[in-house]
Amino acid sequence: MKTIFNIGTNYVYIFLLLSVAIMSCTSQKKETIMVSGSTTVLPVVSKAAEQFRLRYPDVNIVVNAGGSGVGINLLGERQIQIGMASRNITRNEIEKYADVHFVTHPIGKDAVAPVVSSEIYDARVKALTIAQIAGIYKGEIRNWSEVGGPDREILVVDKEKSRGTRHVFMKIIMGDKEAEAPGADLVLGSNNEEQTAIAQSGSAIGMLSNAWLNSDVKGLSIILNDGETIAPTLENIINGKFPITRELLLITDGKPQGKTEEFIDFIKSPDGQKIVEQAGYVSLYE
Repeated sequence: MKTIFNIGTNYVYIFLLLSVAIMSCTSQKKETIMVSGSTTVLPVVSKAAEQFRLRYPDVNIVVNAGGSGVGINLLGERQIQIGMASRNITRNEIEKYADVHFVTHPIGKDAVAPVVSSEIYDARVKALTIAQIAGIYKGEIRNWSEVGGPDREILVVDKEKSRGTRHVFMKIIMGDKEAEAPGADLVLGSNNEEQTAIAQSGSAIGMLSNAWLNSDVKGLSIILNDGETIAPTLENIINGKFPITRELLLITDGKPQGKTEEFIDFIKSPDGQKIVEQAGYVSLYE
């Protein structure tokens, strides 16, 4: 009896230890907010997530890229709590996820600039008309000499069709956000991929968020029908003069709740809007 009693006591002791361990793990379990989508919005949300975690250590925010279309689809499939988008939701997406109530939350504003390699910019191609840019993407203009540049074949960089940057760019340049680009030589995904490809080429043209311009990738001004030339500057985004602008969005299924709502509110707060400005975008308060 004594031996049996000792074995039973050991089992009770082990059971108590397991219970304490389970309760401890449960109490330490963090709430997770899944975010995915636009590589344009990604830098803002990633930095905001870092600061939000410092305020709420019990919240884990996982941020992934993939493009606006990926973010909207994952939200539609209810695999994430927040989708990031740098374009509006399409009618097809709304119809595809008819049981989802997409709610958009603007967090800033941006421009999409036609961009070229620094070599082309330095060779006096600093501004083009919308018709000239369209001609390049249609394959009607193949050499930079046709638009006042050097005698060099144009490397035309396009984006994947689900990308928000492409939707906004093509809507203005081609008149259709889903327009074909028969003149394209490369089709890339993220802003980072396109920025790298253009920087490494001596003859490329592409489309990028204004915040992704640098010494190797230059934004072109757009020559309007009346002859006025508008540069892709923050000032011209704010005053609405630059013709290719957009809102940067977070998207939820219905009104966000709990820490998801608090996280979105944080990005829209003065502290969050500082992150938007530091990323090179226009604040909601401008």
